[in-house]
Amino acid sequence: MKFYKPKFWDEKGHIGLFSILLLPLSLIPIIKVHYENSKIKKNFYDLKTICVGNIYLGGTGKTPLVNNLANHFKKRLRTYIIKKNYTSHLDEKKLLETKHKVIFEKTRELSISKAENKKAEMLIFDDGLQEKKINYDLKIVCFNSLKLDGNGLIIPAGPLRESLNSIKNYDIVFINGNPNKESKKFIYKIKKINPSIKIFTGKYVPKNYSKLKKKKFIIFSGIGNPHTFSDTLKCLKIKYNLYEKFPDHYEYKESDLQKLKDLAKIKNCELLTTEKDYFRIKKPLRKNINFLKVDLSVDQEKQFYRYLNERL
Repeated sequence: MKFYKPKFWDEKGHIGLFSILLLPLSLIPIIKVHYENSKIKKNFYDLKTICVGNIYLGGTGKTPLVNNLANHFKKRLRTYIIKKNYTSHLDEKKLLETKHKVIFEKTRELSISKAENKKAEMLIFDDGLQEKKINYDLKIVCFNSLKLDGNGLIIPAGPLRESLNSIKNYDIVFINGNPNKESKKFIYKIKKINPSIKIFTGKYVPKNYSKLKKKKFIIFSGIGNPHTFSDTLKCLKIKYNLYEKFPDHYEYKESDLQKLKDLAKIKNCELLTTEKDYFRIKKPLRKNINFLKVDLSVDQEKQFYRYLNERL
């Protein structure tokens, strides 16, 4: 399904007309979550568990943080990444599988059972904060430093999967991206909601950009916050003259890629996309497509992992 995030979701400082009209529908997920949570009996497991999720829909940097966590813990523990089996998330699965052991079942509980059979010691969940049946040891909620909580409203009036007050139930807020005035205000706001919550930050670090600086591109992506890709390229002084945007988790067809390749030929450019998008493209169609490799660097990394180790 094609889905483009409405622009009014990220309008800060005021509530627009569309949000006001949709506010009554936002009560449905609130009532549903409250009812389901009152009925749920949590399951406890002997494994160490960390859940990395979001309450803002799309583009918060969950998967890069999961990759960072897995790199750290697999040095001393038998570590698996758990992703729920959504067809639209195959790109993230393939990307993670290049470095880590990934279990990708229809339910997270089934994945946990499979991990137990494999004698796993540490499970890192890529998404799943809204899975209230599992009693995670640590719950990390991610935000993007530019989008934060958007207009602060719940779907469909805004971009939030649950109220910002749900921060009370989580252990860590992780903010990805460069700090700014809005992110500082946001930190103050969440500290008022949950004074004991720990806040850490991180930045995206490009890895293979030196060879890309000598070329000119048409760029394309299908990610939650497409501006993060173009902003990164501008900072790196990588030249592009056109940006084709697709919906988040878009499954590229051969015809889409052929149009891009034809356009690149006309413009005398090459094609460049994100690493996540690259892994979403079928192997036979990847020819003549470049990708920017980006890792997440955790600020104050020693303090971050010290805190995690103390809690696990």
